Amino acid sequence: MDLTYYPYPSRRHVVLGRRGAVATSQPLAALAGMEMLLKGGNAVDAAIAMAATLTVVEPTSNGIGGDLFAMVWDGTLHGLNASGKSPLSLTPGRIPEGGMPERGWLPVTVPGAVSGWRALHERFGRLPFPEVLAPAIRYAEEGFPVGPETARAWRRAEEIYLPLKGPEFGPFQEAFFPQGRAPRAGEVWRSPGHAETLREIARTYGESFYRGNLAKAMAAFSEATGGLLTLEDLEAHEAEWVKPLSLEYRGLTVHELPPNGQGIATLLALAILEGFELRPEDPFSYHLQIEAMRLALADAFHYVADPRYLEKPPQALLSPGYVASRRSLIGERALPQALPGIRPGGTVYLAAADGELMVSLIQSNYQGFGSGILVPGTGIALQNRGLGFSLEEGHPNRVGPGKRPYHTIIPGFLTREGKALGPFGVMGGYMQPQGHLQVVVGLASFGLNPQAALDRPRWQVVPGRGGEDRVVLEPGIPQATALVLRDLGHRVEYGMEPGYFGRGQVILRQGEVLVAGSDPRAEGLALVW
Repeated sequence: MDLTYYPYPSRRHVVLGRRGAVATSQPLAALAGMEMLLKGGNAVDAAIAMAATLTVVEPTSNGIGGDLFAMVWDGTLHGLNASGKSPLSLTPGRIPEGGMPERGWLPVTVPGAVSGWRALHERFGRLPFPEVLAPAIRYAEEGFPVGPETARAWRRAEEIYLPLKGPEFGPFQEAFFPQGRAPRAGEVWRSPGHAETLREIARTYGESFYRGNLAKAMAAFSEATGGLLTLEDLEAHEAEWVKPLSLEYRGLTVHELPPNGQGIATLLALAILEGFELRPEDPFSYHLQIEAMRLALADAFHYVADPRYLEKPPQALLSPGYVASRRSLIGERALPQALPGIRPGGTVYLAAADGELMVSLIQSNYQGFGSGILVPGTGIALQNRGLGFSLEEGHPNRVGPGKRPYHTIIPGFLTREGKALGPFGVMGGYMQPQGHLQVVVGLASFGLNPQAALDRPRWQVVPGRGGEDRVVLEPGIPQATALVLRDLGHRVEYGMEPGYFGRGQVILRQGEVLVAGSDPRAEGLALVW
């Protein structure tokens, strides 16, 4: 990779170090990770510190009440699925005729992030768990100045969460909109309940969250305000170590986690693209990538579900014969195929590396703040991941009791010839597998360095009803390209919101050197030493 070539106007460069690196979407969280490395901690300590801090300083995208997925390299790649299941009392008959509501108790699933922190720390952590959570506790208790991108997302949330009526929404509105509005950029926001909860998690090694006082508080508030979440649901939860899926693409091995996540869509799209020559900024190369992604997402929406309910093993979608059959559908006109719809969501991604370990971690509450329900006095804002379920009878991902839903959040990892290159990820709900595809293509097909691969203007396929899906382009993509795509049959438009196209981080090893980049669409940064 050329570390001096930056063809896109972000004015950011890669940062280079030898001993350690961290990267995430919020500067204070990145600093929390670096704080752990400087104290003698390892990359897992840094990752957990960043993850916990992000629940405080970027609550618009994740929280203690969300889910987590991760991959850790220690000479072998390990996958962790810390996503929660639906309540045991959530049956199809509970869903109203209009479909799953976006807010309230019905879409709430068991929060898995805390179990993920503990599982990572138990297996790989070096520093004491309370020390790893200390930066997050500090920011929650003492307050922090809200960053500009976070403030923008918070302000957009006003029109969604402030109008919500009912006793279940009051604590959320009081905590996140204390003056009847979102905090503005530069204002200091504090969350003392969040700090106390993090202390309890640190003190009990996460046990309180699923089987102690915090679990009882969640279950009690659920019972008092019409929720389905019970102590039994929380007690039954466990994070699971899983084997990642992988695919060779132009000299790189790309790793994603298996279902219930949508990482298989990235791998299938890359497998389809192996059969084509791609050229930077060539309009027809955009067409090929978009079509491969549409086909892959169609399969993901049809097959991805809780692993216990899969109709087809994910490896079957990557078999040479099946990939060839999907590739053969791509021609010189856009396919009329419609994609099933999943609503976009809010997520945070982080990466960390040291001399021995590398971590790719992602966590989310979905749709920004999530369900709009916060357990009083705790700072625990609960996710609304139940929206990932299908309502179609017979579908493997059909809503039901004790099931993990289709999940949008996916960490990525790259190796070459059995040796680690490093973690990468692009957050942003439905954008995530598309962002993964575009970053990998930038690295492997176009020879870009990590920062340039993140800077490169992106596109997103947005499914619509009745097959009327759209292709939304970031403004940096030339109008001439948009015109060619339109002539090829794509419904093209430009999107002006940077967060719409995801926000990514990359750390790659080049010999003895760690090379890190951070997405200019977020306010975060990469730090090295």
